[in-house]
Amino acid sequence: MTADLSAPSSGDPASPCVGVCVINPQTQLCEGCFRTLDEIAGWWDYAPDQKQAVLAELDDRLTRILDGAFL
Repeated sequence: MTADLSAPSSGDPASPCVGVCVINPQTQLCEGCFRTLDEIAGWWDYAPDQKQAVLAELDDRLTRILDGAFL
């Protein structure tokens, strides 16, 4: 992933958005950041621990997509 996942000074994790906002019809994930529509829509309302949980899942999602095992 090329997103800058560094946390801002407030301790609130940065969004993983990379500006490639296309939802894959098979995985239902964004092609750029690998989040669901619900995760994208709710990001700014999520508590820092919720954001960390989503970020922790992204690498696993990418690995499963590349392995062809996401669905």
